[in-house]
Amino acid sequence: MTKITLLCTDPNHPIYAFLTQWKVENDIKYEITLLNRVNEVAVGGDILFLVSCSEIIKVATKSLFSHVLVLHASDLPDGRGWSPHIWDVLAGKQSITLSLLEAEEPVDSGDIWKKHVIPLNGRELFNEINELLFKAELNLIEWACLNYNSCCPTQQLSLNSAAYLRKRTPSDSELNMNDSLESQFNLLRVCDPSRFPAFFYKDGQKYTIRIEKDEK
Repeated sequence: MTKITLLCTDPNHPIYAFLTQWKVENDIKYEITLLNRVNEVAVGGDILFLVSCSEIIKVATKSLFSHVLVLHASDLPDGRGWSPHIWDVLAGKQSITLSLLEAEEPVDSGDIWKKHVIPLNGRELFNEINELLFKAELNLIEWACLNYNSCCPTQQLSLNSAAYLRKRTPSDSELNMNDSLESQFNLLRVCDPSRFPAFFYKDGQKYTIRIEKDEK
């Protein structure tokens, strides 16, 4: 039986519930371990998947597995770094590209196993974008489990020229009261309503904004 380890270092990340459910649904097909810390990886296997993993994976840990793969939401080599799909939505792009690649140094530079394009209609909110992205990630995980013995990875081009996106902070969720709602709609779409909600200040008072669709 194929031995799979899923490593997600933030159990509060929205994808964690999806990983937990995937493990339950596939425990009969694969031997699956879901972990939150690199130092919890004690036994190796066929594939180690790094999903929203913020810790550095050392060579000793990598050597325990036949393959160490990363899921990264950009059309690599473009969009290396932090939260690439958020930056894409903010830029008004009509799709998200998800890349499955080998974990290598420098970060996000490994050979590409497979890419998947997720179309957007421009009206999806945070949770809907996440659902599209996370389902695509699980599909790529499943694909890798079925094809890891026959996959022929593709080397990335322009390894030294790709820029790295900065990590977003809670301050990036601030709205400008002087700008139009239309001009800030994409920002409202990508603000995590639970962890990093949109906000603004008026007369020294901070106000938080969460939006949802009215289906009526």
